[in-house]
Amino acid sequence: MTKNKSKYDIFRQKIQIIIYGSNTFSGRLFDLVLLGLILLSVLLVMLDTVEGINQKYHAQLLVCEWIITIFFTIEYLLRIISIQKPLKYIFSFYGIIDLLAILPMYLSIFFPATNVLTIVRVLRFFRLFKILHIPQISHQSYQLKEALQASKEKILVFIYFVIISAVIIGALMYVVEGRESGFTSIPVGIYWAIVTLTTVGYGDISPATPLGQFLASLVMIMGYGIIAVPTGIVTAEFAKTSLRNSAISTKKICSKCLAQVHFDNAKYCYQCGKTLPND
Repeated sequence: MTKNKSKYDIFRQKIQIIIYGSNTFSGRLFDLVLLGLILLSVLLVMLDTVEGINQKYHAQLLVCEWIITIFFTIEYLLRIISIQKPLKYIFSFYGIIDLLAILPMYLSIFFPATNVLTIVRVLRFFRLFKILHIPQISHQSYQLKEALQASKEKILVFIYFVIISAVIIGALMYVVEGRESGFTSIPVGIYWAIVTLTTVGYGDISPATPLGQFLASLVMIMGYGIIAVPTGIVTAEFAKTSLRNSAISTKKICSKCLAQVHFDNAKYCYQCGKTLPND
C-alpha cells in the first residue's frame, strides 16, 4: 500500500512540474503547446461560424474541437489531482476560466448552439503573462490591479449615478416625445438614454420635438463627460499606486513560487512566505 502511494506521489510530482513548473523545459514546452491549442481552438470556433466553411467542413471542425476539449478536460483534472490544495485552484481566477473553457462543448450535447461559447477559451491567454515571467509586465499588471481595486468604490458610485440619470432622462423623453416619436414606454426611453449617454447613438429612436431635441443635446454633451470620469478615476489611482509602489523591486524573485513583485526591504515572499534573496 505504501509502495503504491509512493508511486502515486511521484506521479503527482511529475505532473505538477510539467503543468505548473514553467521554469523547466518540460513545463515551458507544455505551456507553449497549451497556448497553441488555445489559439487553434479559438480559430476553429470562428471558422465554424463562416457559412461556406461550416457547410463543407463542419464535421471535421467539430471533431477537432472535441479532441482539444478532451485534452483540456484531462489537463483540468490533472491540475486538480497534482496540487496540494485543489479547492484553491478550482475556485481561483484561472481555475474558473479553465472550467468555463471546457463546459460549452459538453453542454452542446444537449444545447447544440452553446458550442460557440467555447470562444471564452481566449481568456486562457492570460496565462501568457505567467509563462513569460517578464518583470516589467508583472510590475505593471500588479500596479493596474491595485489601481482598479482602489477605484472600484468610486466607479460603483459613478455607475449608480449613471443608472439613476438614465432612468430620469428616459422618463422625461417618454413624457416629452411620446409614442409618436418611438418612445413607446419608459424602458424604451431608458434604452435611448443609455445609448445616447454612452455616445453609441444607434439612431433607431430619435426625438422629433424641439424640446426633445434640446434635451437630447444636453444628454449628448453629458455623455462626453461620463466617458472621461471613469478614465480619470482609474488614471488618478494608477498614479497614486505607482508613487506608493516606487519602492517595489522586480529583481527579488522567490525561488519557490517565482513571484516577482516585492518591496525592496521585503525579507519574505508575500505569496508563499519563503525567505527572499538579497539584491
